[in-house]
Amino acid sequence: MKKHEYKSYDGLGLAELVHKNEVKPNELLEMAISEIETQNPQLNAVIHTMYEQARAASEKATGLFAGVPMLLKDIGQEVKGEPKTLGSRALGKYRAKTDSEYVKRLKKCGFLFLGQTNVPEFGLMAITEPVVYGPARNPWDRSHTPGGSSGGSAAAVASGMVPIAGANDGGGSIRIPAAYCSLFGLKPTRGRTPVGPQFGRFWQGAAVEHVVTRTVRDAAAVLDILKGEEKGAAFSTPMYEGSYLEKLQHPLEKKLRIAFTTKSPIGTEVHPECVEAVKKTLKYLEALGHNIEEVEAPVDGKKIATSYLSLYFGEVSATVSMLDEVLGRKATLNDVEPATWLLALIGKSMSAQEFVLSLREWDIGAYAMENFHETYDFYVTPTTAFPPARIGDHKLKPLESIALQVTGKLGSATLLKKMGIVEQLVQESLKRVPFTQLANLTGQPAMSVPVHLTRDGMPVGVQFMAARGNEELLLQMARLVEESELWVGTESFIKSTTGSF
Repeated sequence: MKKHEYKSYDGLGLAELVHKNEVKPNELLEMAISEIETQNPQLNAVIHTMYEQARAASEKATGLFAGVPMLLKDIGQEVKGEPKTLGSRALGKYRAKTDSEYVKRLKKCGFLFLGQTNVPEFGLMAITEPVVYGPARNPWDRSHTPGGSSGGSAAAVASGMVPIAGANDGGGSIRIPAAYCSLFGLKPTRGRTPVGPQFGRFWQGAAVEHVVTRTVRDAAAVLDILKGEEKGAAFSTPMYEGSYLEKLQHPLEKKLRIAFTTKSPIGTEVHPECVEAVKKTLKYLEALGHNIEEVEAPVDGKKIATSYLSLYFGEVSATVSMLDEVLGRKATLNDVEPATWLLALIGKSMSAQEFVLSLREWDIGAYAMENFHETYDFYVTPTTAFPPARIGDHKLKPLESIALQVTGKLGSATLLKKMGIVEQLVQESLKRVPFTQLANLTGQPAMSVPVHLTRDGMPVGVQFMAARGNEELLLQMARLVEESELWVGTESFIKSTTGSF
């Protein structure tokens, strides 16, 4: 294989070449390293490299993805002895004590890990602009964000550095970057993929592990590898006995019932281009004979948003408090970004009662959506309410200044409540991305498919949600869309080889 051909293959395509002895793992590795070294100075997608470790691993790589280069996200996908910064300067010297279960499973199938990707501090934003590393940039237009929190991974895959990169999703962090970078992003059902051993529950079960990819088949193949029981995990989902990859060979067998909305669940604006993406997708599906109905989800969108942010505040507060052990002293405002400090202060102001009531709201939503999916196979929305923002435009600047104002003041947490900061955050932090959190709180699988480019040439995605445990149905739908004229692939992706995988 010629060096210039590397980016024209997806992960399974590269693996097929290795299995046929048409290319060696170490050759693929050097091609990927060359792409990273060439493109990363402009995109800032990769913040730590592990080239020598990957070179050593390439000599004994076996399995389905033997020799295929991959990047890991700098949150939840730890490699023993490597940095674990979570995008924060406070953890700059910290090293992972063990491989995560996610990494263990992917190692066994032959992936070569070349490094870690850029993330917002603690994965908290739908953009990737950490102070410590600087912003990751969107390959479609480097003045725009690739989204977050898996923004570095999405930028790396969309630019062709690697065909597959690690990602996780606690409120949209797989689907949002996938939409912004014209990739495929599947958030699996809660409990489908491993989150340990650092966690038994990741963000109280809202967050799950998977990947961002250029092709549907790569995502299906990785899900086959990751699925399965995990000892010590707080959640599990009924085992899918078949192969997700094999299921892609079978077309959807029935006419589907598809509900949709283009209205923001928190009553905020939705950009016309995001609405257009949904409408043209549904027009195509309707022409195939599927039943389309405009119906909003049977949940209170604002209550869901508020309960999501309750989790958000509590998790940030707990994370900041745990920095004390790493730092050997009490964490201060100078150790983290101002917005992070503000979120932690709000978390401190929450009562145990408030947190429990928020979790109950998740369960109410989960039951409502399970009943909803007895009537509808899919629930379709825009993935995001707006196309990708410009770098720097989506920071919570007014709220950062508030953190500086209240820090150190007596009763600062109570003061924040009186100032109505929670209500401001619902509007400010979610107005661009109000659609994705529902699936995290209910535990449902959801995906973003790349189907639209704006008049400015920026990608926009459409989200499909299904009942819990129905990833195979989502993947079949994604394959249908992928084979249609709707699909908008990345600039670097041409067309993967066909094979028997």
